This record gives sequence, C-alpha cells and structure tokens, in this order.
Amino acid sequence: MLSKLDSLTGGNDDDEYSQEFFAMDTYMTLTAYGDNAKDAVEAGQAEIERLDAAFSTGDEDSEVYAINAAGGGELSDEMAMLIKRSLEIWEETGGLFDISIYPVMELWGFTTGDYAVPEEEVLAGTLELVDAGRIILSEEDDATCLSMDEGMEIDLGGMVKGYADDRVSEIFEKYGVEKGIINLGGDVSVVGTRPDGTQWRVGIVDPNDTDSYLGGLALSDTSVVTSGGYERYFEDEDTGERYHHIIDPRTGYSAYNGLISVSVVGDDATLADALSTSLFIMGTYDAIAFCEEHCVADSFDVLMETEDGDIYITDGLEDSFIDLNGDTELNVIVTR
Repeated sequence: MLSKLDSLTGGNDDDEYSQEFFAMDTYMTLTAYGDNAKDAVEAGQAEIERLDAAFSTGDEDSEVYAINAAGGGELSDEMAMLIKRSLEIWEETGGLFDISIYPVMELWGFTTGDYAVPEEEVLAGTLELVDAGRIILSEEDDATCLSMDEGMEIDLGGMVKGYADDRVSEIFEKYGVEKGIINLGGDVSVVGTRPDGTQWRVGIVDPNDTDSYLGGLALSDTSVVTSGGYERYFEDEDTGERYHHIIDPRTGYSAYNGLISVSVVGDDATLADALSTSLFIMGTYDAIAFCEEHCVADSFDVLMETEDGDIYITDGLEDSFIDLNGDTELNVIVTR
C-alpha cells in the first residue's frame, strides 16, 4: 500500500512542517501548517506509533497478540471500543467486515509474506474459525472481557489505520492546526483548506493503469480511504493466477466480485476504512444497494470502479469530482 504526497502550493514555508515515517507496514506523511505545526506532527506520529504497537498481530508485546495467544482476556477501554465498533460494522455489512479473518490471512501468507495457495481442505477447515459472531464480550467488574472459540484469532488491521487517522485529526485540532494533510498510506484526511484558501485535490489511482487516475476530488475537512487488490498480491507460479489480500470471509479466497477500486469519503475515517474493504468484497450491485441504503444515514460517499472500467459515484461527490488531465495539480495521491 503506497501513497505519494506531492508538493503543496500556495503556502508559507515558514508555517509548514512535514514528517515522513514508516508505521503499520506503510509509509506515512503528516503535514501541518501554523504556529504549532511541528508539535502537532510530532504528537501525531507518536500516537500512530503507539497504536501500531498496541494493535500489531505480530508484536508479542501488543494487546492483540496477547488476546490471540490466550483466546481472550480483559480488554483495555480502547480495545473494547474498537472491537465493539467492529462487531457493529460486521452486523451492518452482513458479516463481510470480519476481524476474525486473521487465520485465513495467515494461511495465505499475507501476514508474513510467505505467500502460498492453500490446499482446499486446509482452507475449508481454517475458514470454520472465521465468524465474528462467535466473539463474546462480557462486562465484569467495570471491565470488558473477550472470549472466543479455540483457534480463533482477531486482526483489527481493517480499521486501525482509519482509527489512527481519526486520532491524529483530533490531535491536530487540539494543537490548533487548521490546515494540513494526514496521509497514512491508503487512508488520507485533509484538514481545512490549502494555505491559499482553495480545496485540497485528492487523486485516486486507476488500478487498470496505475499511471492514470479514476479522477480527483476537491475536498476539505474530510477523509478518503481507498481499497483495491492491485498493490498487495502474488501470482501462483504454476497457474499464473493472481491472489490479492482482500479476502472474502464467505469463501476464504480473494474477492473478485466486479470491483477493482473502492474509495469511501466521510468524516469518520474508522468507518470509511472498514467500509472500503466491505464494499469491495460485496461487489458492484450489492455495494450500490448498500450505498443507497446507508450513505445518507451514515454520512459517507463512495467512488467505485468496476473491472469493466465503469465508474460509480454517489450524489454527494458529484460537485467534488474532478475529471483529471495531465495539467491538473494534485496535493495527494491515494492508492491501495
């Protein structure tokens, strides 16, 4: 998952502070303007690194690792909040956003980089462990405890970058930052407007031609999260078939349901992160139906491309959409 931050124009260099770093398996860039820009960016980076440590599936010191190793346990307030949120989205998406998908992701090698196509019987057995509905939360002595079936494991990676995006947005607000970009590699938030008062321009890469764009969006004070299977994948050496990291929890295989890119735009980056993956798995027509039912109520908009090259955009983005050409300046490019 890569993101590129282009040069920002119209600002005063004396008021700008930008920092690039690696966290959550991707390169990130925080950029802020104003008197407290440096302090805000440094505090934002520290928060991302804290969340990375807490929610890592591979770090033996992380809370997620401890939960998976023990099959449950008492949760921190933050962990309890995110798991409760994930279960709400699981229900809302008909089970397509499922934090218990981790054993299947591990089987395919997407957690380690040791990619392999699993045997069907092994995959079927592992898929039986995937069902967030079997995650039990209970309240004991003012604490939330989790329990799950033996062999089940959780991974909050499908929403934790969105959550980190929301947390950094709160930090920027605390430090009085009114203009900036939070670019977390596929999860982007634009704060306020550009220093010259115009809206930020966010470009969405076209998976069919990664040197081109689906289009751009002129935005302010919102988040954009994009999901696609065109960057994190491997090809089977024997068949040449491509398998990407967005796994359909109904089948255990990469989701090929008609969509190749889904971008969700809204104020709630945590929700946008989870929904971009879920809509991708749904496929074209189910995703359209879901958007028609939920976009207004849940305050988000969507830009999607199908494998046939058709582009769908919700009504709330029509005035923001930019039909890009080679001369169009972009402030940030989102790919996933």
